[in-house]
Amino acid sequence: MTTLISPQLAGLLDRLFAHASAAVDDTQRAVADLSDAERMRLMQSRTDYRALYGRFKNAPLAVSRETGALLYMLARGAQARNIVEFGTSFGISTLHLAAALRDNGGGRLITSEFEQSKVTRARDNLVAGGLDDLVEIRAGDALETLRTGLPDTIDLVLLDGAKALYPDILDLVESRLKPGAFVVADNAEYSPNYLARVRSPSNGYLSVPFGGDVELSMRLG
Repeated sequence: MTTLISPQLAGLLDRLFAHASAAVDDTQRAVADLSDAERMRLMQSRTDYRALYGRFKNAPLAVSRETGALLYMLARGAQARNIVEFGTSFGISTLHLAAALRDNGGGRLITSEFEQSKVTRARDNLVAGGLDDLVEIRAGDALETLRTGLPDTIDLVLLDGAKALYPDILDLVESRLKPGAFVVADNAEYSPNYLARVRSPSNGYLSVPFGGDVELSMRLG
């Protein structure tokens, strides 16, 4: 039996996905007072993103079940040992990636989250899923927490934090991406500079939109 479908983790993920689904209305109300233009400005701002995500400090902002399964499959297929994640939230994506590491025989997942309350919840969820030994959660701004102490080679990166920072986070990890490494970016349409970069093979990537909300890129050799 694989870790992802073990009773311990599958039951936990069912509860977390149910909670995320139930929280959709509350998440929408958190920004109901903002105009569409202001929401877009905050989503694409490299300086004011904290004002937006601070409104979501109690929201799961979870990946979909399909994206979670995709993350697991990519990490397993790549035989990933070193993974970096930007944006932990409550840890749903983290659990999928850590499950892949467990089934690959071990490894290390470094993830970053600037909301301390979410760091606490994610750690609790990782303990409940029996995967906390594989994960290091770094609390704080990822532009600082991911600047040092990364593995020499990285097999997979998940970008699922402030969209405007996707190019900056890629800058921090790019030199460590091994040939064939995957970079998965959620809701990358809010980061046009990132999309322009990874969609140009001259920049060293092959990239395709995948499943509606995901941009899947591979580092060329």
